[in-house]
Amino acid sequence: MNESRGLLPRAKFVSFEGIDGCGKSTLLDRLASELTERSIAYVRVREPGGTSIGEKVRQILLDPACSEMTGRAEVLLYSASRAQLISQVIAPAMEKGVWVLADRFVDATFAYQGFGRGFELERLKEIQKWATGGLIPDKTVLLDCDVELALARLGRRQGSNRDRIELEGEAFQRRVRNGYLALAGEEPERFLILDASRPLEEVAQQLRAQFWPQNP
Repeated sequence: MNESRGLLPRAKFVSFEGIDGCGKSTLLDRLASELTERSIAYVRVREPGGTSIGEKVRQILLDPACSEMTGRAEVLLYSASRAQLISQVIAPAMEKGVWVLADRFVDATFAYQGFGRGFELERLKEIQKWATGGLIPDKTVLLDCDVELALARLGRRQGSNRDRIELEGEAFQRRVRNGYLALAGEEPERFLILDASRPLEEVAQQLRAQFWPQNP
């Protein structure tokens, strides 16, 4: 790969974050298309999930019928899925020089269980450091938009068919959004914040311009 043209080094790990309904999965699709056009090998993963074990954990975590789940159990289940995903998919891919595009990673735990649920961030960071072996994304794309807009998008897309996390109230989602912005403020070099309230094509152009600054 020709890094002199502005492309990032190989074996990059890029995560996409944001509140539910922000459009992160769609923007992840766009970056995947860019990598394909540039003949850069990559794998896509999602959290929770991404492995046979992780997908079973996902079913439990997102099932509205599991409303009695405690916050601590939630943290540990997300962490278990993540540990399996790293061991089985992410680490082997990066060792081969393959990029990893992740639909959520550790920042989701900090935003949802930390800021959203009110768990101590330092304790969560200790748990994640152990579960991930200290792995963090090279770049995190944060799709930010108003909670009301995100919830309206969810309503149009899914109607009443929402998962356990999506069913949390507006106040919870607002805490999560504020948490993401706080995390981004702590690591401005890692986070790339995009205004997800704008039309999709504009957001995609912003991603392209900022992610490949010397090769728009």
